[in-house]
Amino acid sequence: MRKIEKPWGYEEIWAETEKYVGKRLVILPGHRLSLQYHEKKEETVYVMDGRLRVWESENDVNFKDYGMGSIYHVKPGHIHRFGSPDGVLTVLIEVSTPELDDLVRLADDYKR
Repeated sequence: MRKIEKPWGYEEIWAETEKYVGKRLVILPGHRLSLQYHEKKEETVYVMDGRLRVWESENDVNFKDYGMGSIYHVKPGHIHRFGSPDGVLTVLIEVSTPELDDLVRLADDYKR
């Protein structure tokens, strides 16, 4: 397993082949990933613990929360941003196609 530290928490890649990737993402309370889309990568996340907050635009007040056991699917070209509400640690399992570097960042809280 490979652990990758991120400013919003970390991810652990637990499976990686030429056809698919499996990750565990831990999002710290009150943090969020960049607003992004993928050109080729397709992914599905499962909320293992906490609450997943999802934005689909740059409008910070327009989001939807997903509780434990929820599933969220991202197709190529779909704008999305994952986060964790204040006071909540969120743990996700992600399965995706293998294009790990396929990321177009539209906005980022950490100036990346």
